[in-house]
Amino acid sequence: MDKPINGTMIYYYIVCKRKLWYFFHSICMEQENENVKIGKILDEESYRREEKHITIDNVISIDYIKQKGILHEVKKSRKIEDAGVWQVKYYLYYLKGKGVTDIKAKIDYPLLRQTLDVELSMEDETEIKRILGEIKHIVSDKIPNVPQKGKICKSCAYYDLCYI
Repeated sequence: MDKPINGTMIYYYIVCKRKLWYFFHSICMEQENENVKIGKILDEESYRREEKHITIDNVISIDYIKQKGILHEVKKSRKIEDAGVWQVKYYLYYLKGKGVTDIKAKIDYPLLRQTLDVELSMEDETEIKRILGEIKHIVSDKIPNVPQKGKICKSCAYYDLCYI
């Protein structure tokens, strides 16, 4: 595997292993997807005063850091909240590996005017190590796995690729 595992890959691992495979292999369908366009507008328009998109080692991209020791990830909705939580936990895990401790995280939902606190436990670290191994296995396959139709498939940018 020649690319480092980034936050988007963790997110896609939770959402859809097939989408993860496509993303890793540079098969991108999201540029025309309405949900992705809305997310980009939300990203541009929300939290304008903050220094945004803090990229570390081309592996993690923190949406912004407002207060010392609190990183923020911005999400459009809570529909796939679990994926966002694991993405942020991965950021905390990655930073801990770089010696950055005493850091917390929040997921911001500006459209809902809500936030969610995220912390990293020892159990989470064990699970992230397992996920990293699984991601390496998935992306090393020659072809993507068989689609597993779920609730979010119809709104996914890759729907046509998987089902038509």
